[in-house]
Amino acid sequence: MRPQPDPVAPGPVDIERVTELIGQLLVAFGEDPGREGLAETPPRVAAWWNSFLSAELSARGACFTEARLSNQLVVVSGMSVWSLCEHHLLPMNLEVAIGYLPDGEMMGLSKFGRIALRYAGRLQVQERFTRQVTEEIGGLIGSKDVAVAVRGTHLCMSMRGVRMEAARTTTLQASGRFQDDPVLSQQFLVLAMGQRGAA
Repeated sequence: MRPQPDPVAPGPVDIERVTELIGQLLVAFGEDPGREGLAETPPRVAAWWNSFLSAELSARGACFTEARLSNQLVVVSGMSVWSLCEHHLLPMNLEVAIGYLPDGEMMGLSKFGRIALRYAGRLQVQERFTRQVTEEIGGLIGSKDVAVAVRGTHLCMSMRGVRMEAARTTTLQASGRFQDDPVLSQQFLVLAMGQRGAA
């Protein structure tokens, strides 16, 4: 079976149509969308969808020359982003840690967060998100020496279905030397997960 191409980033949100549909959804729930407390809910929800799905945070032009850098492991952790499970349209919180080996160039630290936010701001699955962040950073630094670890809390598992509130999903995408060097891979995992007591 051939792999399917990644879904593209969402297009512009039709705010008026979403507002109308949320009103219809409230009626289908047996609610009165005109009552106090709900009267402004449809436009608020539409505005949120527009904000969440329309954020395009630039991640380009983010590398700096530093000739004396080589074989130094850089790990940026503690990043937390919200995304939406594309199977149930329920939120998932993703804790992200990214490691790379700079070689003559280093990446601006804020760009790691911007990349994570950009790929989180769409209907998503954690596995794809992890791979997309890894590939984006590898393209920016011109190297495959990148590792990304993501620990997710999924409301589709904790508030529906099996309702296991403590369940967490961890994904790891490692490429280049992180894939081939077990010592380097272990160093990354210790630094990435250590703050959560998972080392």
